[in-house]
Amino acid sequence: MTGPELTPSRLSYLSLLREVEDLFYAEADLLDERRYDRWLDLFTEDVVYWMPMRKNVAWEERERDITAEDDVAWIHDDKEMLRKRVQQLLTGIHWAEEPLSRVSHLITNVRIVDPVTALAEGDAMSVKCRFFVYRNRLETETDTLVGRREDTLRRVAGELRVARRKIVIEQSVLLAKNLTVFL
Repeated sequence: MTGPELTPSRLSYLSLLREVEDLFYAEADLLDERRYDRWLDLFTEDVVYWMPMRKNVAWEERERDITAEDDVAWIHDDKEMLRKRVQQLLTGIHWAEEPLSRVSHLITNVRIVDPVTALAEGDAMSVKCRFFVYRNRLETETDTLVGRREDTLRRVAGELRVARRKIVIEQSVLLAKNLTVFL
């Protein structure tokens, strides 16, 4: 059994996919190391960072299992609101992060949605991935957040940046006491 032929087009696609993976893995490191100011640099100025709520629905209504963008959401931020969240965490006196949580982000199943092999300056593409976030606070408080992300990435100044992020967690009721972690 042989895989796909390594044509120039296939190699370009694999190179672009690796660039996306590098971005996501670097982002996970920045978040785990609490380098939130550097994390903000990964987003475009017009970013939409959206985490809709999940609903328990019947099979026939499965297309409505998350809230619409104009409906209630866990998070629905622009870049300025993300900056404010980061500034609050960086004060060192955030009630939900005293003492600090220990957090680990795992990213997997990264794929480019459309068959794109290159991304020119200003162009955008859709990317999907899965995540697992583990958080431990105090001695016994642990949270896990599992879900999927749908991102729109745009090339800005030669680098990939997140222009839109939709975060869908696999919980209809938030089991964590708060959402002080970024996903």
